[in-house]
Amino acid sequence: MKALLVFMGVAAVGALVAVFLIVLNPADSGPGEKPVTAASPVTSAAASASPVARKSVLLDVKGAVIEEFSGDCADSEYPYLCRYVRKQLLAQDPQLLTRDGLMIQTTIDQRLQRVAQRAIDAHVHRDDPQVATQVMIVPGEGAIRTMATSHGDADGLAFPQGTTAMPYTLTAALAAGLRYDDGFPISDEYSAQSDDTFRNCANQAAGDRDLIVFNKEKDGNRFVTLRSGTLGAVNTFYLRLEEKVGLCETVRMAERLGLRSADGTPLREVQTFTLGVIGVDPISVANSYASLAARGRFCEPTVITEVRDGSGAPRPFPPRCRQVLDPAVADAVTGVLSDVLARSALKGVGREAAGMPGTADGYFAAWYAGYTPGLASAVSLGDPRSVYKYDLVDVTIGGRHYPQVVGTSIPGLIWKESMAEAVRGTRKTGFTRPDAERFGACPN
Repeated sequence: MKALLVFMGVAAVGALVAVFLIVLNPADSGPGEKPVTAASPVTSAAASASPVARKSVLLDVKGAVIEEFSGDCADSEYPYLCRYVRKQLLAQDPQLLTRDGLMIQTTIDQRLQRVAQRAIDAHVHRDDPQVATQVMIVPGEGAIRTMATSHGDADGLAFPQGTTAMPYTLTAALAAGLRYDDGFPISDEYSAQSDDTFRNCANQAAGDRDLIVFNKEKDGNRFVTLRSGTLGAVNTFYLRLEEKVGLCETVRMAERLGLRSADGTPLREVQTFTLGVIGVDPISVANSYASLAARGRFCEPTVITEVRDGSGAPRPFPPRCRQVLDPAVADAVTGVLSDVLARSALKGVGREAAGMPGTADGYFAAWYAGYTPGLASAVSLGDPRSVYKYDLVDVTIGGRHYPQVVGTSIPGLIWKESMAEAVRGTRKTGFTRPDAERFGACPN
């Protein structure tokens, strides 16, 4: 749908009426567009001559108009983006939402937005009850490049992230001094010896000895290492690893990397945290993986870089970043996740890449999260009607039947297709190789 913005100014001398038209088709914006900035003729004329309130607009990373911004987002072509912008404006200054004529400079790349939307639409229909969402974030900056979803009224719905949570435990283990080939003998069944086996950050018992966890693949008793346990996403191994590293240490590591619960409350410190039972949204997951891609540099995710009002005075939204992890540890995690991706059917996005599939317990949600050196992304899929009532078993999505949906199926395909297109034509960069002496080198 084309959105038409009309700015009209009446000249002070004579009866000449200057009418300025900006026509935007979100599906057709490209290199030939003329960016609209605070210094453009449209803005300066409207600001100086218009006797009526002007509409606020969202601009993309290049300064081109995305759409009008009303604040309530009722008529937005991009409601997920619009509502997130509104949220960030409220956090910065609630008075901003009471003003007209704002020019809101965002971090959104419309080319990447279209790329992500096409990949989603190829696998999930708009009228499917299940919702797929993808977010792309620039590592080391926190800049959100895409916020695409299969349902226009969906806001990056919260789903349990499944096995995409395992890298937080892996990171905590490597930070604590473990190496790739350290491990434990395991079976296909796990139960805590006592409730005290896991303790939260208040040093309270957080285990559940009555809870029995099984592996999806039954491989019998065996010795599993950090490397092989991650490659196989082995549930019982990761509970043993969380037990050794510590529940509190695992949750705190996830928080440091940027994981947040969808409802804004502190992450729940529960025994199965490492299996991804917490409800999270794609921005949070993508940003936590972006911290790994940026070699341990965390940045608050942001979609706004600057806001100008009718006077043209800028209000910057500077990035907020800090180093939260030893770069060598982040490189070591990337080394393992690079192997995970390279040994799957999702390899080959045109750049060095690392990733982890996420299949939630009971197939209640499916994810894929991963990154190249320059772009991190997370894709979620679930049924918002009731996460724990409508699972992803024996379902038809995008016109195709699935016995069950796993992380490497729909979410993984969306991730691969969009990331391969997103990096096309960009400068090639590579990951820093893991410290072989400290962690043990990845096999070639």
